[in-house]
Amino acid sequence: MDLSIVIVNWNVRELLRRCLHSVYQAAETNLELEVIVVDNASGDGSAAMVREQFPQVHLIANDENLGFTRGNNQAIAQSRGRYVLLLNPDTEVVGDALNTMVQYMDAHPQVGALGPQLLNPDGSVQPSRRRFPTVATAFLESTVLQQWLPDNRVLRRYYVRDRGDDEVQEVDWVVGACLLARRQAIEQVGLLDEDFFMYSEEMDWCRRFKERGWQVVYLPTAQVIHHEARSSEQVKPLQHIQFQRSKVLYFRKHHGRWQAEALRLFLLATYVYQLLLESLKWLLGHKRPLRAERVRAHWQVLRSGLR
Repeated sequence: MDLSIVIVNWNVRELLRRCLHSVYQAAETNLELEVIVVDNASGDGSAAMVREQFPQVHLIANDENLGFTRGNNQAIAQSRGRYVLLLNPDTEVVGDALNTMVQYMDAHPQVGALGPQLLNPDGSVQPSRRRFPTVATAFLESTVLQQWLPDNRVLRRYYVRDRGDDEVQEVDWVVGACLLARRQAIEQVGLLDEDFFMYSEEMDWCRRFKERGWQVVYLPTAQVIHHEARSSEQVKPLQHIQFQRSKVLYFRKHHGRWQAEALRLFLLATYVYQLLLESLKWLLGHKRPLRAERVRAHWQVLRSGLR
């Protein structure tokens, strides 16, 4: 078996259908592959759609939402391919991308993981390669500070903006919307860390690959369309909580407890600021339904403590 494609789905049936169609169109090559879909207790009929329209898919239908990381690990443990492709259900494979990625891995045995070029639905390039974050990155990326300082040296470095989008390059890590990993590398470093419910798990995985001497590569000659965050955006407070909680967890694991605690307290302070700002706008009568929704979301983040 050349390739095992793992797709973890939650309530995006139509996108999952398009994703699977694109996979099987792209798979009309000499690749021997299997597709494993893990459905995390979707309520939109995703599992039934897979059973009816894609009987060749190995479906794992969970009774509860186990999260992105545990769902991927479920499927990886049952997969048989020389390579394992983690693929989001909100993606569409373009052209011969699957074969291109496998051929590159075959020709470069030192590469443990790679990611293709991700495209937005309009065809523009979606940033999908990163350097490992520094403490400065953690305090800036996806916080109110990034809104105030959108173009700064720290984030330009983090997003690898000093290198071309069309250049094959070794990187620190690639976005997990489409991530191809070598079986041998997985056997050395282990599965995804299930302490991460979702978010940052691929960054941690790539770091573990590199610590064991494997290269991580960005391969723009393979392209995949990514309809970003279609699953997680369905529950905004949970999206905020899991994203920031995973960031804190990553720093605790790789940078130490004190840096992680400082980051956690800083992030909570930014949500206090946003809660007060949205409350003031609500009192002034500006787009009250939107402000009320945001107040509830920020309050849920604060109640979580990001622990």
